[in-house]
Amino acid sequence: MSKNLIIVESPAKVKTIGKFLGKDYMVEASVGHVRDLPVRDLGVDEAQGFAPRYQIIKGKEEVVKRLKAAAKKAGQVFLAPDPDREGEAIAWHVAELIKDENQNLSRIQFNEITPRAVREALEHPRELNERLFDSQQARRVLDRLVGYKISPILWKKVKRGISAGRVQSVALKLIVEREKLRRAFRPEEYWPFKALLAAGTPPPFWTELWKNDGKAVKPGLNPIGSAAEAEALHEELSRADFLVDSVEEKKRKRSPLPPYITSTLQQDANNRLGYPAKKTMTIAQRLYEGVDLGDRGTLALITYMRTDSVRIADEARDAARDLILSRFGKDFLPAKPRAYKTKGSAQDAHEAIRPVDVTLSPDQLKPLLPADQFRIYSLIWQRFVASQMADAEFWDTTVTVRAAKTLWRTKGERLLFPGFLAAQAKVAKKDAEPAEPEAEETSADLPKLAPGDRLDVREIRKEQKFTTPPARYSEASLVKELEELGIGRPSTYAAIISTIQDREYVRLEEKRFAPSELGVTVSDQLSEHFPELMDVGFTADMENKLDAVSEGKQDWTALIRHFAEGFYPLLEKAQKEMTRISQDTGVVCEVCGKPMAVKFGKTGEFLGCTGYPDCKSIKNFTRDENGAIVVQERGQNQVTDITCDLCGKPMLVKSGSRGEFLGCSGYPDCKGIKNFTRDENGAIVVREAAAQEVVGKCPKCGKDLLLKTARTGSRFIACSGYPDCDYTEPFRTGVKCPNPGCDGELVEKSSRRGKVFYSCSRYPKCDYATWDWPIAETCPDCGHPVLVRKHTKAKGDIIACPKKGCSYSRPVED
Repeated sequence: MSKNLIIVESPAKVKTIGKFLGKDYMVEASVGHVRDLPVRDLGVDEAQGFAPRYQIIKGKEEVVKRLKAAAKKAGQVFLAPDPDREGEAIAWHVAELIKDENQNLSRIQFNEITPRAVREALEHPRELNERLFDSQQARRVLDRLVGYKISPILWKKVKRGISAGRVQSVALKLIVEREKLRRAFRPEEYWPFKALLAAGTPPPFWTELWKNDGKAVKPGLNPIGSAAEAEALHEELSRADFLVDSVEEKKRKRSPLPPYITSTLQQDANNRLGYPAKKTMTIAQRLYEGVDLGDRGTLALITYMRTDSVRIADEARDAARDLILSRFGKDFLPAKPRAYKTKGSAQDAHEAIRPVDVTLSPDQLKPLLPADQFRIYSLIWQRFVASQMADAEFWDTTVTVRAAKTLWRTKGERLLFPGFLAAQAKVAKKDAEPAEPEAEETSADLPKLAPGDRLDVREIRKEQKFTTPPARYSEASLVKELEELGIGRPSTYAAIISTIQDREYVRLEEKRFAPSELGVTVSDQLSEHFPELMDVGFTADMENKLDAVSEGKQDWTALIRHFAEGFYPLLEKAQKEMTRISQDTGVVCEVCGKPMAVKFGKTGEFLGCTGYPDCKSIKNFTRDENGAIVVQERGQNQVTDITCDLCGKPMLVKSGSRGEFLGCSGYPDCKGIKNFTRDENGAIVVREAAAQEVVGKCPKCGKDLLLKTARTGSRFIACSGYPDCDYTEPFRTGVKCPNPGCDGELVEKSSRRGKVFYSCSRYPKCDYATWDWPIAETCPDCGHPVLVRKHTKAKGDIIACPKKGCSYSRPVED
């Protein structure tokens, strides 16, 4: 009897599912997408209803061959990629590739990888959802049209090699517009007052000025705006009596938050743990697919992590209530189970993110999980358990104090019953709504007070402050903004943020996003020439229309056609009217007197003379807090007092694609160079070259070959006869490139930012690369022909498989 075949996305799931299904099933992995649009051209037939032209992704030929062979032997094939739009697309493409081998195809999906969930899915297979696939296909075609049509224009007018994206560009605009608000902001002076007061019984307490002469006092609203005003009020208060005006007491309840969805998990992980969205999703993916727990075997710990629904299954809710009753007691269990309402725009295709088995507490798993996985699991477990617990109860006291023409206010808070906070003891404080930078009220321990009580003034403080500009977006606040505006979907937030960083449109400064000059320029150009595409409302409406395609309410080709009708005329207009950037910088070229403009090169932005190519003068620059350009005087061709070891001439500071270096002023006759750093005062400190190892003879001139280190850190081999002989070769690892059909070897290189990596010697024909030292050994789990040595915080030095989705690793032996 033939075995049935289950095709999942990742090799990690193969291991988890294969463990409990038994010998009647084969489990294979597609390792993500197997087909996509071509890389080198548009791949969309605009004349034939925007029909996409798919091809097997480079490097996936062996995967497809394996899936076809397995399908040919199988009785029935169950397509089981992730339960979302992308998963449906993967299933669809796999089906197209293997249908000639086996037409007995069904789609199954499960929200958690457990024996019960998988067997239940096998008992209820369905046909592929063409509408869901069409929705993903429409999104892919839209993104391809925008990227491939606009990017060449930006290459000509801004910088070669950059690109535009339908959703990412709108996210970039949000960051740029926030930065413009910050630059336009002008601080206003204000003087907040605090008073330390004491009643007949302790403790003394601080209170803040609330109203002055009947008007509320806060930054931007009736502030005390000068030292003279502050001094006059302070003088008046020093003679005034402080009397309790009113005391308000009430009981307050606080309800738990719903279980995590993708966006709220990303926000909490960023706020509490400092994790980027991409890292959070990678860790959650591991917890969903299955983790090796030693004697317990490989277990999936959480449900599917790409969701915008707060719904949970009845059995999961009941399990949580049983746990709460046994662990915390009946007082912590509400009379009725809690149900949370999912937002109207949400897909509600599957549950919220929750533990698969709520009885597995974080404390039980702590010895078995890497630190990052433990932290994310703890967040998910605590949030889920808390979501089914009783309200926390507080006793609030608000005291208003009168003095002369002013009113002061303070607030005390006493916890009566912890409720759901008992499940979140370690993070309860941070679960509270964050206070505004200038809070109206001060939380304090208060003595017993009654209206009319006279208070003793221990101290009155006044302090000069200035209003602050709007804060830049953090990852958490950007995800929240994207979600609230309806831009993108939960599964896309991490990719959006990664993309705008990878394109160097934004950078993180103190964990907040600041746009680069390139990012501002691209955003401004796109906003001017493609206003509809960059409009937040238009982008959100497009997301809704794509959702309508998945619901069968909208034809996907009609949607693309309608979009193109407005998009193509804008393209033609932009090609004619978009001009090269010539921003007025206010800086004049010292060589020819012409204005200098912001330009973009391989190493970033710089000021270049508008008289180019007749004048090639350039300057480095930064911007001050108001956005004004500040020229950096040191830079290209700065003369130093360091002499060249080869010819004795002075050396100059020069800039290359990998940063600053010292080059001989006798160039091109002398090609002497030195690496250097700068000390805390900016003075040049030459980095002495390390002793160079002889590794052979030069095939070009017969002199010794030396092992050298590039300025960015990677090693290479060069002839000792340089500059007379310029022979060089990369440092070879001795490991064959793992890409099928490639006869290259992995060699050591370094990135522009100085990070060493290992890539194929046949680049650009083969683009395989890995950050970790390669080892010529086959992975025992997935068969990948190369392993790597790497260092992790949780496990130290390990040997691991670099293939995405494979979790094989072992300690490095002595």
